[in-house]
Amino acid sequence: MQREWFEKDYYAVLGVAQSATAKDITKAYRKLARQFHPDANPNNAAAEEKFKEVSAAYDVLGDESKRKEYDEVRRQGPASFGGGAGGFRFDQSDFGGDGLGDLFGQMFGGGRRRNPAGPQRGGDIEATLSLGFVEAVEGITTSLHLTAESQCSGCQGSGARPGTSPKPCVQCRGRGVVDDNQGVFAFSSPCPRCNGRGNIIETPCVGCRGTGIETRPREVNVRIPAGVDDGQRIRLKGRGAPGRNGGPAGDLFVMCHVAPHQVFGRDGNNLTVRLPITFSEATLGADIEVPTLDGSTVTLRLKPGTQSGSRHRVKNKGIDSAKKQGDLIVTVDVVIPTDLNEAELQAVEALRNASSTSPRERIIQLVTSAKRSS
Repeated sequence: MQREWFEKDYYAVLGVAQSATAKDITKAYRKLARQFHPDANPNNAAAEEKFKEVSAAYDVLGDESKRKEYDEVRRQGPASFGGGAGGFRFDQSDFGGDGLGDLFGQMFGGGRRRNPAGPQRGGDIEATLSLGFVEAVEGITTSLHLTAESQCSGCQGSGARPGTSPKPCVQCRGRGVVDDNQGVFAFSSPCPRCNGRGNIIETPCVGCRGTGIETRPREVNVRIPAGVDDGQRIRLKGRGAPGRNGGPAGDLFVMCHVAPHQVFGRDGNNLTVRLPITFSEATLGADIEVPTLDGSTVTLRLKPGTQSGSRHRVKNKGIDSAKKQGDLIVTVDVVIPTDLNEAELQAVEALRNASSTSPRERIIQLVTSAKRSS
């Protein structure tokens, strides 16, 4: 893993600086995930590969502890995993996770050894879930239908036909390895009789053919928290592929795709909406009704002289997530009427005749003054 970390610049993959904040990293990941997700690029192998690369980068940089470890590996350079000036430095990941204890244990017949017949963690699974805008804001409990590896329902993961059970391998005595003693040295290798499993299945299960694992449809209940964003990954610990030899199951990562809303948008935990207002409401000020996501309305007071494109905040009417309560950001757009009746036309003409200044007068003065000074 350290060699892979050194060789791959995850900051460059996400397009962020090494000093980027956690928020910047998440924002960059979500943007790239939406761009390269397989659902948005069907039958595009290059996009799928890029999506996997982006996900791998975020899996490290999006985790504070992993990011610190990654930065340290990059700082140390090749010496962090062996080689370079000053000799070799052995890393436990280069020896199956058990480090120098495993290396010298094999050489001298002692120390800690990695047991191939021991518990092995199951693999991780990734699934995609499409959500409506309101579902993502409010949170939802739903079911995912997957076709993935599961513990064999026939033998309950033992690999042996029901009514029978695996027997310890007589050659390695259940260890999964055999020793080859050569003088003062002793080397271990996987047992050839049981292929390192440590047991022999004399009557394999018909359904899984002795593996203890079968691929079948699964239904997984998922609780999506309130405020999940488009492109966000939800981790469900222990809901991935089953482990082997009593090992823990892997994790299930759910990639959320959130459909856009016809009226509302979002900016973090804030909801956004654009509302048209009349010229008179902008000029004289007014109390206007603003829709909220739950279907109710709130009153927003506009001051006289409100400008088109101005933003106004309605407190605590945004997304209520576990972190904080967002606001509703209202942007108003002054609508210029195109079909005036006679009374409206006369009123506008009267306003024009009554106006003594032009809004462009200040700009014209600035340009004229600049021309004269030059």
